Amino acid sequence: MARRRMRDTVEVAVWWAALLALWTVLISTVGTLELLVGAAVSLVGAVAAGAARRAATDR
Repeated sequence: MARRRMRDTVEVAVWWAALLALWTVLISTVGTLELLVGAAVSLVGAVAAGAARRAATDR
């Protein structure tokens, strides 16, 4: 159980980092507000991606 939780946490962290990097590349100016919004939106996307993968593979 702990191993699965760790794997899921790492998966969300990797998705979050990748999505935040993409957000940073695609915006025109990098400011504090843009980074905060990007971090929040990336976290939502990362959690959704992890949930989608679990829904598709865990049966």
